[in-house]
This record gives sequence, C-alpha cells and structure tokens, in this order.
Amino acid sequence: MRRIWQLDFWQRGDEDHVSAGEAAAAAAERRPPAPEADRRAAAFFDVDNTMMRGASIYYFARGLAARKLFTLRDLAAFTLGQALFRVRGTENAEHISTAREAALTFVAGQKVSDIVRLSDEIYDEVMADRIWAGTRSLALQHLDAGQQVWLVTATPVEVARTISHRLGLTGALGTVAETEAGVYTGRLVGNLLHGNAKAEAIRALAQREGLDLSHCSAYSDSVNDLPMLSAVGHPHAVNPDPALRAHAREHGWPIHDFRTGRKVTMVALPAAAGLGALAGGVAAGIALRNHYKSS
Repeated sequence: MRRIWQLDFWQRGDEDHVSAGEAAAAAAERRPPAPEADRRAAAFFDVDNTMMRGASIYYFARGLAARKLFTLRDLAAFTLGQALFRVRGTENAEHISTAREAALTFVAGQKVSDIVRLSDEIYDEVMADRIWAGTRSLALQHLDAGQQVWLVTATPVEVARTISHRLGLTGALGTVAETEAGVYTGRLVGNLLHGNAKAEAIRALAQREGLDLSHCSAYSDSVNDLPMLSAVGHPHAVNPDPALRAHAREHGWPIHDFRTGRKVTMVALPAAAGLGALAGGVAAGIALRNHYKSS
C-alpha cells in the first residue's frame, strides 16, 4: 500500500487532495525551543539566493551526478534549462505541471535513507561555502531572541532539513516526496512548495506550533514569495529581485543586500529564478535523459 511520508499531522481519506503546504507542514520536524523562547514568534527564510547563493536543487543534482546517480548529460541540460528560464523570467501553469511530475523523478527508486545520507555529504562538499553570512546572521538573531527559525523552500524536504540542521536552525519546510517502503516513487505529495503553497505551509505550521503570524518574520529574494512575506507581520527582502525590491520600497519593508561587486555577477548560474528555473531545468534534464534512453 502506498505510504505518504510522515503525514501523521492530520487524517486524510484521499491522498490526492493533500496540498503542498499541508504536506510540508506535516513533514516538519523541529528542535526543542530555548527555555526562554518567545513561543508566539518565528522567522521563515527562503533558501535559494536568500540563505544560499544559487540554487540548492542544482547543487544537490550536481552531487548526485558526481556519484553517477544523475548523469553529466542530465546535469548539462539542467543547467541550460535554468539559464533559459532565468533569461525569460516566466512561469506558467505548464511549467508548474511539468515540475510537479518531474522535479523528483531523478531520485525515483532511491532509498530515503540513502538520499538523506547523500544530502549531508553534498551539503558539506558544495553548499556550505555558499551560505550568505549576512542572512545566517539574521537567522541567528531570531534564535538568540528565543524564536523558531524555519527554512521554507521548494527544495526537497530532506535536502532542506540538512541545510537547516547544519545551520543550527529549528527545522525546514520543503517539497515532500512520496515513498513506498522507504523508497521514493518519483511522485510528489501535493505539489512543489512554491508561491501560495509557502504561505499555506507557514499558516499550517503556525497553527500546529501555536505561533502568531503577526509576530513572525519572513525573508526572501523573490517576488514569487510575496504570499509568504505578506502573511507575516515583519516581511524582509534579502538580495531582492527588481520586482521585490520595488514592492519592499513601496511598502517600507527592510531590504538586506549581501551581494557586492563581483559576487552579484557570479550569481548567474546556478541561480534559480523561482519555479520557472526549477521546472525548466529539471524538465529539460528529464526530457534529455529520456531522449537518450530512447535513441
């Protein structure tokens, strides 16, 4: 019988109705709060280009390629897809639908325990030195104030948890993959944790944790995260794209930009421009892999 990863947060009769936000909140694991914690408040951080320079899913795929679990040919297509969608800067229903089916197919058939182990290794190899020190400092300030700090990302939740654990944060909300007997099926629970789904996820988590979102903070680089930023009392723009920077200025939101000089120009690849980059890059890789398999 098909099993949904850690969906013990509520009772469902039909798994097809599980949303990405509900799945992310259900899969959330956290560390115990500090003794003097402000239990009403939390801070929510996007990952790609907010907490980390570039796209975490790209670095994860690169690590899999180095271990022959994801071919170099796939990785090249993945990178090309990111570049094309970054330039176009578009997202549409077709991209979202494609991403839903393709985003985690490259781990289909892999054991969950193996991917968790590889996530730890890949973080140490290629992600650790790409963490923005300034953003991490912001997160630590919330921890020092006794608040929970959660990552909220479209990246697979296992990878997101690794990043959170390495940074000493409370936990992570991420895209949840379906498993059977400890093995990935290649399907997602709900959809990618993106856009409105992020806002839904933090609302569900707030209900579970007894948080007051008016006391909470959120940080992101992308205008695609406006639903999450608008759901909290203290939104912040970090390394913002032009649209988010304009919105933040108009509404008086704090803006933090940790990019300087040469670093800004180097964010190009593998920087993800929201779901379009993720969907386009992964879909391109999957399509090319299927092409070579059939030829």
